[in-house]
Amino acid sequence: MSSRDSITSAAAINASADLVRELADLLVSKNWTITTAESCTGGLIAASLTDVAGSSAWFNQGVVSYANNAKVKLLGVDETVIVQHGAVSEAVVLAMAAGAQRKAGADVAVSVSGIAGPGGGTPDKPVGTVWVAWAVGKAAPDALCYQFDGNRTAVRELALMEALRGTIQRVKSV
Repeated sequence: MSSRDSITSAAAINASADLVRELADLLVSKNWTITTAESCTGGLIAASLTDVAGSSAWFNQGVVSYANNAKVKLLGVDETVIVQHGAVSEAVVLAMAAGAQRKAGADVAVSVSGIAGPGGGTPDKPVGTVWVAWAVGKAAPDALCYQFDGNRTAVRELALMEALRGTIQRVKSV
């Protein structure tokens, strides 16, 4: 990791900590819990949430479902959805969020699947492609696709930031 990468990482950690505190306050005010279902972020979202003292009051659980069979076994994602759309797809992250919310009994779920690199990209899904989905309350889950630039660390940290921002936005709107 270069010094530029470590500076970027430090800035991302500080910014994500501010977002986590904002999200924590929102969840506490609504008496809600959150769960995560992560692939390319490998637990970064859950780790950032549990960095906050007292997070056990609103953080339910986190699932790292890096392999496709984990998405099926742990989150209830239909294997045919993965085969038809690929692990990095809207359909899969929507199913991950819905499955995480259902299995955890949480009010909010956020899920992430993407290609952090440096390999694994294709012309249709280049490195930096990340899908994020949210299931909030009883509303249907929704998802957004992002295309991030940078190395593996940068892609994962940017995915973390957008996952947190999107969660805050959606919790505020309920």
